[in-house]
Amino acid sequence: MRLSPLRRRDRDAPGITGAARLDRRTKNLIGRLRPGDVAVIHHLDLDRVSAQALVACRVAAVVNAAESVSGRYPNLGPEIIAAAGVPLLDVTDVDVFSALHDGDRVRLDGSRLYRGDALVADGSLLDVARVAELAAGARTGLSAQLEAFTYNAMEYLRQERDLLLDGVGVPDVRTRIEHRHVLLVVRGYDYRAELRALRGYVREHRPVLVGVDGGADALVEGGYTPDMVVGDMDAVTDKTLQCGAELVVHASHDGRAPGLDRLERLGAEAVVFPAAGTSEDVAMLLADSKGADLIVTVGSHATLVEFLDKGRSGMASTFLTRLRVGPTLVDAKGALSLYHSRVRSWQLALLVLSGVLALLLALAATPSGDEWFGTLAAAWADLVDVFGGRLT
Repeated sequence: MRLSPLRRRDRDAPGITGAARLDRRTKNLIGRLRPGDVAVIHHLDLDRVSAQALVACRVAAVVNAAESVSGRYPNLGPEIIAAAGVPLLDVTDVDVFSALHDGDRVRLDGSRLYRGDALVADGSLLDVARVAELAAGARTGLSAQLEAFTYNAMEYLRQERDLLLDGVGVPDVRTRIEHRHVLLVVRGYDYRAELRALRGYVREHRPVLVGVDGGADALVEGGYTPDMVVGDMDAVTDKTLQCGAELVVHASHDGRAPGLDRLERLGAEAVVFPAAGTSEDVAMLLADSKGADLIVTVGSHATLVEFLDKGRSGMASTFLTRLRVGPTLVDAKGALSLYHSRVRSWQLALLVLSGVLALLLALAATPSGDEWFGTLAAAWADLVDVFGGRLT
């Protein structure tokens, strides 16, 4: 096949070439990326979840219009990108979103980004060594971030005191949760692996399946149908929203719920839950307030580093929500270490039957066993003759 002049020039030119895909919100871009694309994002302090998603899309390179490591704290995303061998270029002195259009053919040669033969930007290339250097310097910012995290936690407690302490404001839902387990799925850290590992648990306990925004799509991808979808509804596919699950829209205290407009266009009914914090918090508080015996979280945030890595003040609310839910809450990793599959009665009976059959076959292979089986067969024939004579 004869190559076009553009493709022939791409092959001969040094560096990495691909189609540029642009979006200032990384999570919105993920669904449009194809292998070999160059992802153009605006993501200050690139977090671990976003980095893992970009690597999973098999992008050729990532161009960030913000600082991937600002120095506020040692965020985890750039290390994942660099370790995967994906070039990560920070471009902060040029507005790449104005210089490029979605689908433009671009080329990354070292720290330089080209569109065709035109130089778009000369940025800072973050390889493994550079990321390690920046992360070491960023550790000095942890104390300031911890202070901000603590302040935000106190603000959330002040705003949502009645909700956290007494469950005031939790809406009624039709899904039966009381005295049941709830599997709450967030499209976060290692959610795919955790969901696969919990198949046995889901099969035995039949928990209520709750997807938090994109976590609902994760459930569908795993072969499940969500019982409930909780969130802003901005990161869930139309197909999942129409799967029959109960929809709970997370709204702000002033009643603003942008997700409701989308659901109205789809003709879907929803329950509104006004609350501060994140949709993950709302889902946990809803399950706990409705009497769940156990809440198992998949892809959620469990450590202080993970809370900080999200780079949002709202993650302080998740920390307090976990304290509120308390012993009812267990992360998937903890559930897997404690969970042991029960041996069912039919499995035990099958095991005993297999053992008896193996014993009989072993006896039949011996002279005494053959004689014993012959005697048994003769006795059975006599018994059949006796009962047959009485019936005639």
